[in-house]
Amino acid sequence: LVAALGVDSLPCSRLQVMLVGDSGVGKTCVLVRFKDGAFLAGSFISTVGIDFRVRDALGSIWDTAGQERFRSVTHAYYRDAHALLLLYDVTNKSSFDNMQAWLTEIHEYAQQNVVLMLLGNKADAAHERVVKREEGERLAKEYGVPFMETSAKSGMNVELAFTAIAKELKHRTMKDEGEQKFQLQEFVKKETRSTGCCGF
Repeated sequence: LVAALGVDSLPCSRLQVMLVGDSGVGKTCVLVRFKDGAFLAGSFISTVGIDFRVRDALGSIWDTAGQERFRSVTHAYYRDAHALLLLYDVTNKSSFDNMQAWLTEIHEYAQQNVVLMLLGNKADAAHERVVKREEGERLAKEYGVPFMETSAKSGMNVELAFTAIAKELKHRTMKDEGEQKFQLQEFVKKETRSTGCCGF
């Protein structure tokens, strides 16, 4: 995982990153865009339970099902996750409204120090947008997590999201107290400003 991101090797156990959120928000598309640099166009079968898509000697990225009936399966994997990318669809209000329930669930089942980032996906669909960027920023601020909007179709901020997560995980393993602490939220703000894309 970290090697794929171009970040130095981590002196730690295998990393696990999970993509979570309602069904249809584009988790699989985001992962395919990151892994293959391509957009998974057209209709496809929803993820059933858990499906890992990217794996190497350092870690793995797990794509999870958003449907309620698979939620108990997802819960079992939360405990081992080092980072969670929580996605909603900017063209689907209910997927955004459900973010609080997802966040509550994450706080209940995931590790206390899990790295968490909120992503508003399908940001390229401007004419279909029903969730404003400011709403995502507000929610992220309320929960104290980094936020950015992404597009699996255009690739906007997809690599940045995974890079930011990898950098945070790397710095958490560094034992040198003299090294300046990595600020995930500040990194996201700076990078999204420099690219002219949306982030908190």
